Amino acid sequence: MPDKTKKPRALSEKKIGRIRIGFNVLVQIVLILFVVAMVNSFAFKHYARWDFSRDQKYALSDKTKRFLDTLKSKMRITVFFAPNTPITGDVQNLLTEYQYAGKGKVDVEHIDPERNLSRAKELFDKYKVVTDESLLVLDYEGRNKTVKASEMADFDQSGTAFGEGPRVTAFKGEQAITSAMMDLVEGKKKTLGYVTGHKEPSLSETSSPITVLKTFIENENIKFQELNLLDLDAIPLDVKAVMIVGPQYDFSDREMKLLRDFWDKQGRILLLLDPTWKTPKLRGFVNELGVKMNDDRLMVFLRTGIQELALTRDVQARFLGDSPITKRLADVRALFLGGTSSLTPEQDRVRVANIRVEPLIQAEKGYFAETDYNTDDQAKLEADAKQSNNMPLTIGAAVEKGGSADQRVQVNSSRLVVVSNATFVQDNAITQDQQGLDFISGSVNWLLSREQLIGIAPKVPKPLTFSLNEEALRRLRWILLVFMPLVPALIGTMVWWQRRV
Repeated sequence: MPDKTKKPRALSEKKIGRIRIGFNVLVQIVLILFVVAMVNSFAFKHYARWDFSRDQKYALSDKTKRFLDTLKSKMRITVFFAPNTPITGDVQNLLTEYQYAGKGKVDVEHIDPERNLSRAKELFDKYKVVTDESLLVLDYEGRNKTVKASEMADFDQSGTAFGEGPRVTAFKGEQAITSAMMDLVEGKKKTLGYVTGHKEPSLSETSSPITVLKTFIENENIKFQELNLLDLDAIPLDVKAVMIVGPQYDFSDREMKLLRDFWDKQGRILLLLDPTWKTPKLRGFVNELGVKMNDDRLMVFLRTGIQELALTRDVQARFLGDSPITKRLADVRALFLGGTSSLTPEQDRVRVANIRVEPLIQAEKGYFAETDYNTDDQAKLEADAKQSNNMPLTIGAAVEKGGSADQRVQVNSSRLVVVSNATFVQDNAITQDQQGLDFISGSVNWLLSREQLIGIAPKVPKPLTFSLNEEALRRLRWILLVFMPLVPALIGTMVWWQRRV
């Protein structure tokens, strides 16, 4: 009897143990699935992206990121791109970066107009699209704007005669998209007065040397208004800042009075002076504000051989990072072509007038300021270069009257940016060195109190090139013809020797 009662009990206990183990396993599986789901959900919402490519083609500039942080509503982007458009992949990758940087404020919908005809027609009717070109439609708070594919890239059509498609030479997607976003969010464009009448570069002529500068500034939701001060009683109220680029003739007393009145009423001025032309009244105005423009030229001797020296007046300069204008250009180098004179900031002289002067650009070490700049006597120039004290030479400065030294405190003030070179903004210089364009962008945005939009301009991709001298080519020849074949031969010999032993 005892044996018969123990056997069913043992079987029941064994059965209960299996059920308990099975239940534990089930609970563990459910917990693991729950943890995996939670980790995936968290990773989907909180993740980071890095761009390790050489030219960082899709990495957004600081300017765009700061602008996206200011969005208060959803920015909806509808993409109407045919698959055969050369920049379709580039645009898709770029918009992914916008979504990531927008932190949920940017929605993107991709529509293939060749496959999804009904949805495409519905949105074409809604946004009044009448072109067959690939484009984006941006919608913000009921306002919309289109960005065409032709505005987002430069194309080389030279191969079409040989049956080849257009080749993308420069991708400008970020510049075009961010500019359109700024148009929608800010609404009315800011007005920048462009002073004429003193043989400044023209804005309207197709052969103007500053067409790149004009296009770039207009893409930042800014419109130009030409101003001939002789025809005005006062600078218009809607003009918050004026730009003066390389005047070849001095201003009259009447024009200077208008400029001073504008300054006294918290006006903003961007002044690029060409030292080749004598403009004593303009220089006197800048001198009153604590920046003296010296009558000299910056030069440097460069060694071109063992005993050969070459004199150049093109100035290699660096941006200082103490100002909000150049904070993101700190220690970046730029080339200022043509004649450049030195500036002397005199902060102590104007401190009592509540005027602050801040250097923005300084020439690299080795440059000297030559007062006898018309001489051809190289021996004298070499002697002057040796006698120079190697003090930092300033070529750009910012002046602010009133306001607050604390950048976090927004107080109205008069502002001026002055540079003793006017050729660095011309097309032939900007296409070689885009840092000058970034500086002008930062200056204009600072003058218009748009500090949050100051940043590096969209990048232009550059081809990767290698330059090998004769010694490097000789080493490369040895590596390819001797070292690389020798390595597998040695490995094979070692394996054969081990098997033989």
